[in-house]
Amino acid sequence: MTQNPTYDVIAVGNAIVDVLAPCEPAFLDAQGLIVGSMQLVDANQSAALYAAMAAGVEASGGSAGNTVAGVGSFGGRAAYIGKVADDQLGGVFTHDIQAVGVHFETPPLQDGAATGHATGVCMINVTADGQRTMCTFLGAANQLTVADIDADLIGASAIVYLEGYLFDPAPARAAFEAAAAAAHAAGRKVAITLSDSFVVHRWRAELLAFIEASADIVLANEAELAALFETDDFDAAAERLASMVDVAAVTRGAEGSVVISGDQRVAVAAFPVDKVVDTTGAGDQYAAGLLLGLARGLSLEDAGKLGSLAASEVIAHWGPRPMTSLETLARGAGLVLN
Repeated sequence: MTQNPTYDVIAVGNAIVDVLAPCEPAFLDAQGLIVGSMQLVDANQSAALYAAMAAGVEASGGSAGNTVAGVGSFGGRAAYIGKVADDQLGGVFTHDIQAVGVHFETPPLQDGAATGHATGVCMINVTADGQRTMCTFLGAANQLTVADIDADLIGASAIVYLEGYLFDPAPARAAFEAAAAAAHAAGRKVAITLSDSFVVHRWRAELLAFIEASADIVLANEAELAALFETDDFDAAAERLASMVDVAAVTRGAEGSVVISGDQRVAVAAFPVDKVVDTTGAGDQYAAGLLLGLARGLSLEDAGKLGSLAASEVIAHWGPRPMTSLETLARGAGLVLN
């Protein structure tokens, strides 16, 4: 890297406010929703689902936003680029992410509500086993453009983390690619999360091309990995991904994760949890620990352990962001950041 970075991780993603509510499987069936899936909806569909849902709670979310909030909870230095509207929920998102110490100054979209681009919202229905089913209205989030990418801010960050969900809208994908180019121009690392199997199914060829051309670190879960290479052979798919990048990290739920770099392959156990309450944000927090660990030069094993620790904290309560200091938990587990 060209000089010491100001930030450990900068994330580029969809700025979303989550609405979480408990539900029964029958509710998902009645709404025509697939358990554990994420789908995009329009404003009318989002409003109709909100009206049908049980009483819930609001929490600032967005996959990459959750990740940098986790980095901040670890005591890391984080920044974020994402688009909200100049409305009430946009103010909530901005307050929440800045309150955890994340640098966030992307200009909000003006008159978003009038143009059909209010701040994005994700309706999350959670079954008793903690599984979450998401319906996302992107709103202002998919109005992110190349003009919002601050090349100097990107260049001041050890790792730029890109959210796979941004592959859907073309202007946001262009911003995504501009961020990767700025990172490499500054000698920084580019990480990408595949985000969801539906993203991979829709954009498989484009994702593979981007990974080969621009990614240094890739994060995925088992289902996303299988979709990317169209195989259920986990080991073969993991090795293929690892051959394309510097670091490949694949989460496997209760079985933990696998982190591969070159000829190093580390299996990382999941941290025990008394009760899984809500799996929303588990992958996002795993990314927080892993990426911060890599940015600080930790071993693959210790970086993976930080990820597992963060995931275990977030699935033990409602909401996608840590409620307990991850820095304190890491010290208690004997994981020390440089």
